[in-house]
Formats: sequence, structure tokens, C-alpha cells
Amino acid sequence: MPFTFLGLSPDLVHAASELGFATPTPVQAQAIPIILRGADLLASAQTGSGKTGAFGLPLLQRLAQGQADTPRRVRALVLVPTRELAAQVGEVLRSLGSHLPQRLKIAVVFGGVSINPQMMALRGGADIVVATPGRLLDLLEQNALKLSAVETLVLDEADRLLDLGFSDELQRLLTLLPAQRQNLFFSATFAPEVQTLANTLLRDPVRVEVAATLANEPGIVQRVIAVDAIKRTELLRHLLKENENAWSRVLVFVATKYAAEHVAWKLHKNGVFATPFHGDLSQGARTKVLAEFKNEQWDVVVTTDLAARGIDIAQLPVVVNYDLPRSAVDYVHRIGRTGRAGEPGLAVSFVSTGTEAHMGLIEKRQGLSLPREVIAGFEPAEAAVAASPGTGGVKGKRPSKKDKLRAAAAKTGG
Repeated sequence: MPFTFLGLSPDLVHAASELGFATPTPVQAQAIPIILRGADLLASAQTGSGKTGAFGLPLLQRLAQGQADTPRRVRALVLVPTRELAAQVGEVLRSLGSHLPQRLKIAVVFGGVSINPQMMALRGGADIVVATPGRLLDLLEQNALKLSAVETLVLDEADRLLDLGFSDELQRLLTLLPAQRQNLFFSATFAPEVQTLANTLLRDPVRVEVAATLANEPGIVQRVIAVDAIKRTELLRHLLKENENAWSRVLVFVATKYAAEHVAWKLHKNGVFATPFHGDLSQGARTKVLAEFKNEQWDVVVTTDLAARGIDIAQLPVVVNYDLPRSAVDYVHRIGRTGRAGEPGLAVSFVSTGTEAHMGLIEKRQGLSLPREVIAGFEPAEAAVAASPGTGGVKGKRPSKKDKLRAAAAKTGG
């Protein structure tokens, strides 16, 4: 089905074609007609499924058809969880709207950088604001913009927004929006928190579900290598050397900021052009690392899950799970950084005796069955244990500290 069948204007179809959107992805084909007719939407779609185009194309068309205001009023608000995703969404929206006869002003605001240039950019208003919640509240307190004219609210990566503890900020922002508006929720999963928020805000929403699974994804080859935890860095160096040409750029996922620094330092010390990427870096440093990685100035970037969503790196050949992700959904997002736009990709996961059960549960929840490989010279010294019937540490099943405190309070009547 071509984009022309979805009710989009020729200008937007042309812009989509220039961005490489030849035909609509499943989430685009389902979501675009719904958004164009003004309905609320609750869509489950993983990163890399084309969701920015799914809400961006109809959003731009509806705004372009409206009457331009002078000064401009914010008619659409897109809330995202991270600075990198904000920048990427803004870039895609500007590209998609580049051929519209009536240019729309798109402002992108996020924390970690000076607020003054963003306040200057908002002078004269804006049609669309893409923002992280904290910085948007800062700008509202400075009277740099108002939300009283918002016609459409988009929550992009709604599950991640709530995971990162933005609930209070979201509630504050929602009180500043008009009661009558279109609401679009895009989330990787319909977690209870997302569903509760959706039940509160959405009016008779249409539900679109594009399964976040890679079980049948032909573009990404998935490998699981058994190795002792202590040998992972050495094995990574070996694989980088053995596959020097094919592994031209590699994104390595670790569990903590310290691990990102430590693994990158050990690789760099041994002649690998590697650098860390995590939330403790300044926004300038994070932007610089991503730009240099995209320009192939780094061979390896070692990152936390900060780079698991909202980071689009064309022709990234390899992703390595040095540490396994906490959840099966995060596994999908991590390896979805490779194999994008029809390109082939490789995802490698290191599994030790202590993480075998966790890997087994990730496979179960994603409908996978991956053979365990052993690399000569890196055979595990410890025998693997059988997967236990427990959760193996997968997020969302084991009660958190807060859950335990609530349960204890309930027993005591507190």
C-alpha cells in the first residue's frame, strides 16, 4: 500500500519518499488514517517501527490545513523521555514538513544545555514543540510559551516516560492543556502504568498493536555466546579483531555508567577506538559522541540503555549485549539499533552461568530459541546451570522495594 492511499497530501508523500519511506510500515498504515480523522490513539510499537512518521505525517497535515496564527501558538506538543529522542523527532518532523506550502515552526527543547537559546527560539511562538517534561516545565515557569492552544498531545515512548519517573511532571503539564484535544500514545508495551494513564486521558481511543518481537525478523542475525563474565572484555577484543572489516562500528550495551567507562577504557587501552556514552556526560559531550560515531570516527561506543531507544544510526552493523538488559522489551529495543531500514544487522549477546536463566526468559518472552556458541580459547570454565522457574531478574515480575513496603503497610493496616 503506497502512502497516497492513506489520505496524505502530495507534499508529505514526496517528503516521506525523500526520507526513504517507500511504503508505510505496519504502524504507519494503521495509525495515519486514525490520526487524520481526529481520533485518540493508543499504539504499541517498538523503536524502529516508523512511529515518528506514523504520528508526524498526519500531525503535519492537520496543522498545515489550519489557519496560521501571528504570533504562532503551540498547537501540537510531543513529549519524549530523552534528549536524544527529542532531537531525532524534531529532525524527522522538520524533514517531513520541508515541502509544505505553509512552513510550520518546530521547536525542540530539552535539559542538559542552556535554557537561553531555547527561550530565544520560542520568541514569536511555535506550531509544534518537541520536549522532555522537565525542560518544558522550566520554560513554562519562564513564560517562554503557553499550552492553552494545544490541539494534539503526543506521548512518545510513554512506557519509558513513566519508567524514568516523569509521572509527577506529566500530571503538572496535563493540567495546563486544554481539556478538548487529540491524544496520541505510543508505547513499546501496554504496561499497567501506561494503561492507567491512557484510561484517564484518552477518549474512546483506537488501539493499534504492532508486536514488539524479533522472533521472525529476517534482517537481524542473533547470536548468543557462552563465556565467563570475567572473560567478556577479552572476548570482545578478539571478536573485534577477527571481524575487523565486517564490524566497522559496534554499539556495546552494558548495565551501568561505571561499566561503560571501564569497558571503553580497557578497549581503548588495547588499541580499540572506543568511547563511553551515558547519562552522566554533558549534553554537549553526548551530542558529540553520537555525531562522531555516525561519522565513523569511533569504532566502538559503550553505552547504557540510554542509547537503546531514539538513536537512529544508519548502517550500524553490530550490537553487542555485554550485559543482558533487564527486560525482554529492552532486548528488542537494544538489538533494534542494527538492521534498520532494510539493512542487515548482527546482534551478539554474552551469556555466563549466572545470566543463562535470564537469557532463557528473554527468549521465551520473545518467542526465540537461540543456540549457545562457544568461541575457541574462551570456553566457559563453569558449567551452565539449568534455568530456574523464577524470573531470572526480568524486570516487572519480581516485587520492587516499593512493592514490598506497600505490602507490609497493607498487612499492618497502614
